Amino acid sequence: MSNTPHDLYEDFPEKAEAIHALKARDTHFAKMVEEYHEVNRAVHRAETRVEPVTPEHETELRQRRLRLKDAIWKQISA
Repeated sequence: MSNTPHDLYEDFPEKAEAIHALKARDTHFAKMVEEYHEVNRAVHRAETRVEPVTPEHETELRQRRLRLKDAIWKQISA
């Protein structure tokens, strides 16, 4: 278990400009990035026990974060 937040700009530093550009011109992508950040913050709060959740819910949050990150990666890699 990691207590380090998974910020997109830290995970994909070479794609920071692409993320910013896509957010500016694609509202769906911008919403997906915002959702990723919301879920990522929820995972971080769960991992640090600031906001305790069941193990099942924490797993569900992590899986959702991963699906969002995969979708974001596909968009910025295209």
